[in-house]
Amino acid sequence: MEMEMEMELAYHEQTQTQTPTLVASSSIPPPTRRSSRRIAMMMMTPDLAKSDDYIHTSTSTSTSSDQLMEISKRNESKRKKRKRAEAKKIDASAKQKSRKVKKRNPGQMKIKAAAKDTKKKKVRSPSPSPSPSKTKKQPKFILRSSDIAKLSPENPWVDLEVPPAELRPSATLTTGQCFNFIVVHDDSNDSDSNDTDQKRKQQQQSAWGTHNETEWIGPIQNLVLSIKETETTTLYRVLHCGTSSPSDDNDNDNDINIEDVTDFLRQYFQLETPLEPLYTKWSKNDRRLAKIAPCIPGLRLIRQDPIECIFSFICSSNNNIPRITKMLSTFRERYGQKLIDGIPMRTTEEGEGGGKSTNTHFMSIYSFPTLEELQSATEEELREMGLGYRAKYIIQTRDLLIANGGKDHLLSLRNSNDPNNVQQELLQYSGIGPKVADCVALFSLDQVDAIPVDVHVQHIASRDYDPSILGKAKSLTPTIYKKVGDLFRERFVYAGWAHSLLFVAELPSFRDVLPDDVVAEMDEWREAEMAKKAKEKKAKMKKKAKT
Repeated sequence: MEMEMEMELAYHEQTQTQTPTLVASSSIPPPTRRSSRRIAMMMMTPDLAKSDDYIHTSTSTSTSSDQLMEISKRNESKRKKRKRAEAKKIDASAKQKSRKVKKRNPGQMKIKAAAKDTKKKKVRSPSPSPSPSKTKKQPKFILRSSDIAKLSPENPWVDLEVPPAELRPSATLTTGQCFNFIVVHDDSNDSDSNDTDQKRKQQQQSAWGTHNETEWIGPIQNLVLSIKETETTTLYRVLHCGTSSPSDDNDNDNDINIEDVTDFLRQYFQLETPLEPLYTKWSKNDRRLAKIAPCIPGLRLIRQDPIECIFSFICSSNNNIPRITKMLSTFRERYGQKLIDGIPMRTTEEGEGGGKSTNTHFMSIYSFPTLEELQSATEEELREMGLGYRAKYIIQTRDLLIANGGKDHLLSLRNSNDPNNVQQELLQYSGIGPKVADCVALFSLDQVDAIPVDVHVQHIASRDYDPSILGKAKSLTPTIYKKVGDLFRERFVYAGWAHSLLFVAELPSFRDVLPDDVVAEMDEWREAEMAKKAKEKKAKMKKKAKT
């Protein structure tokens, strides 16, 4: 709007300063001079004023009415030619659309026509005023460290005695391997609620990764644990220990066998595998990884329960982190066992007068259901819970797992040394493609060379290792999928672990810890890819227009 006003003002100033002055000869009698002036004023159109044929002068110049008429005719002719050219363009566009419509499927045309009619009806019909509950933004629930400290206060923090180079939960627990841990906000240094809200907004840049947090809680089998990261080590505290936990068969939290829980967690985090030597080997084979490794230390893969892992990643397909977490939370609550309740969750909501109020809700944590507990589940129930098309996959996979020997069958795959064989074994289950199969193999079945390939991993391989990896293919075919995985396997020992480090480095929440030149390379490559795709799309549309 401001640009239009400036253009209009400029036009008025131009017409005021450059208005042509028609000066008739004094030899012409007065009637003829007045007649000529009237004709000139009638013919002063914008096109005439812009014409090179129009006489702009401040000196005495003789301009007859016949000359003015001739100039006007020429300008009128130019206007008509422009209109005819515009009309031809419109006709050509209409014919092109008409040809496209004829080529379309008649059934598809009917569907689109019905959709247009529906849209028109929706526009015409008055929509009811939205209720406050629909328009009001849903608040985010926050777990605070001061509240978690009050849960099972008799259970002390236990040191896993693992240095940062060997384990950093901030790079391990919430980067896509598992979906059972929740961030606990450290409120020990919070003095002002507004500062707290601002700090929390800055920290929660992405659902992936929480490198700037230091505490998490979540269930592992029948344990509920709080995991804390310090500058020198990793601590844990038991909030609940169930009857079938790794500690013992006693349901009394006061009789927890700390040694058993510690051993279980060392296996869960695979601490028997030294990580620092792997970082050193990887860095020698990849210049870019060598820059990333010091910035994201202690990222290791966890050894999950295979039943939990397989169903979690079926739910993860074509999904985002918040929705996956919510979906699995509902899944646990419906079919799992309640482990602990009464966990305070705080939320800050805006009041009617613009002020803020802090409300408290209480959360329960459930175990992940076993195959036996899932036997009562039906596809209809799962769809009602929001699992959509995945409901069918879960039911079919449950039945086939039971037929194949259940959890013991999956655990037997840990003994295989060939990730391809494990992948093929997992592909028989419904809802599992190559990527999900490799996720399950890497995160729960000890297949350290399994490489889950998606578009992000494909981009890493194309950018850093082989720009021609895709060739002329427009999708991730099985052949290309294997080639991408082989690019990692050829360069790295424990290739799946190295791949995970490179994947996490691409997450938005870890950009701040990376070197500037690495971030610049990522951005430049991304922009070049976008420009390349835009160029290809433009060429495709141009080719299509010609046909």
